[in-house]
Amino acid sequence: MKNDNSKHVLLAVLGVAILIVAVVGVSFAAFSYSKTGTKVNTITTGTITMSYSETTNGINLVDALPMTDTQGKALTGENNVFDFTVSATITGTTTINYDITATKEEGSNIDDSGVKVYLTDGANPSESQILAPTKISALSKTSSAASGAPDDQYILETGTISATQSKNYRLRMWVADDYTNLGTSGTYKLRVNVYGKAAAQ
Repeated sequence: MKNDNSKHVLLAVLGVAILIVAVVGVSFAAFSYSKTGTKVNTITTGTITMSYSETTNGINLVDALPMTDTQGKALTGENNVFDFTVSATITGTTTINYDITATKEEGSNIDDSGVKVYLTDGANPSESQILAPTKISALSKTSSAASGAPDDQYILETGTISATQSKNYRLRMWVADDYTNLGTSGTYKLRVNVYGKAAAQ
């Protein structure tokens, strides 16, 4: 009789142990399943670069005289225009937010309100206008830009690219014809930068 009770206790303990193992196993399987396949894994890549043939990525005004927009838009040749290319390499479904920005360099002694910039599509023989002649002081500035550009840079163009491509640009800069505080030697140095960052998927 005593032996019978021991068997019942042993079977009861064994049954409880099997039940615990079964519950834990089912719970683990359910937990593992719930974590599998809840998010589709996609690989998306994209890069953006700027290239230029000049020695520096910018344009300088030295001993410049005021001129009209018509004269400024017609400027050609070395030291009068800055040609550059923005290239994007896209793999997958990435969209890149980009900004073409400009920063005033040290050594500039002309006010931002005295200098105009003009940006065109350099690949087009007719040079279609991207940014009309605009005083530097009137340009918008970057602030928490989607492209990742640092704050307080002048914006020349903002856009998105979603396919592998290259865009050619031409930048002109001149002293505005209404600027009267020029003095004897006017200098203005502008550096051009391109920033790009993949948009949130």
